[in-house]
Amino acid sequence: MYKSVIIGTGPAGLTAAIYLARANMNPLVIEGPEPGGQLTTTTEIENFPGFPEGIMGPQLMENMRQQAKRFGAEFYTGWVNKVDLSKRPFKLHVEGKGEIITETLIISTGASAKYLGIPNEKANIGRGVSTCATCDGFFFRNKELIVVGGGDTALEEANYLTRFTSKVILVHRRDELRASKIMQDRARANGKIEWALNRTPVEVIARDHGVTGLKVQNNATGEDEVIPANGVFVAIGHHPNTDFLEGQIKTDANGYIITTPGTTETHIPGVFACGDVQDSRYRQAITAAGSGAMAAIDSEKFIESNED
Repeated sequence: MYKSVIIGTGPAGLTAAIYLARANMNPLVIEGPEPGGQLTTTTEIENFPGFPEGIMGPQLMENMRQQAKRFGAEFYTGWVNKVDLSKRPFKLHVEGKGEIITETLIISTGASAKYLGIPNEKANIGRGVSTCATCDGFFFRNKELIVVGGGDTALEEANYLTRFTSKVILVHRRDELRASKIMQDRARANGKIEWALNRTPVEVIARDHGVTGLKVQNNATGEDEVIPANGVFVAIGHHPNTDFLEGQIKTDANGYIITTPGTTETHIPGVFACGDVQDSRYRQAITAAGSGAMAAIDSEKFIESNED
């Protein structure tokens, strides 16, 4: 039996592993086939404290992983197919490893950005296609940008990006936005935002040096158009990776795990959640790492208070 099992190896899960391993808790960290989370699809990270010259996303994740292993964390790669959280100790069924029993569980499976599913989109992630304005906006200073989406997130991203560029074109497949009125009013008052409504994205246009534009279909005329741009920010939402829990953990309407404010505790004692799987607001590497430290401390204190 493990004292603690961590599912997920983004900044939250790896930070939790570092803290628990240093506390001699010997945690097991289960990583999926694409370890490292969303940061492995990010090129250079300039806003993570301690790296004045920046650091590549995959390198940061590998550093964290090696740090956790140095203190004794155990890693296993495989899918968690099923969990039983009805009573302690908790049971997890992991592909290739069978059943795992643990006193506490830390869920740090993150959230996956929703993509448009059009040609050249995923092939150009990090080369002009992004899903995070606060992460990547700085790299597009004085460039022309496109934001795709019609909700509050899209308009918030568009407004944010105008700090760096002279023009942001908002593309939405409908002629009406889903965003709240206050967000729409704020965006329409921003002279740097232009509108390309009632247009459906068809293909990301790119050359060797990166993105050059977005092909869209004008839904009114049926004709294709190419909107020139140096970057395309896809802002159509995120999907928290909680499907494997099969409804055993309380989530909000969008699937994000609900935690007790000020803690990482879920509604099940001994089960904790950290990182983007429970954070729909900030979604930053540093906030995920911070919540991972919280989850480790919460888990350790839970074990201490429940020892026979």
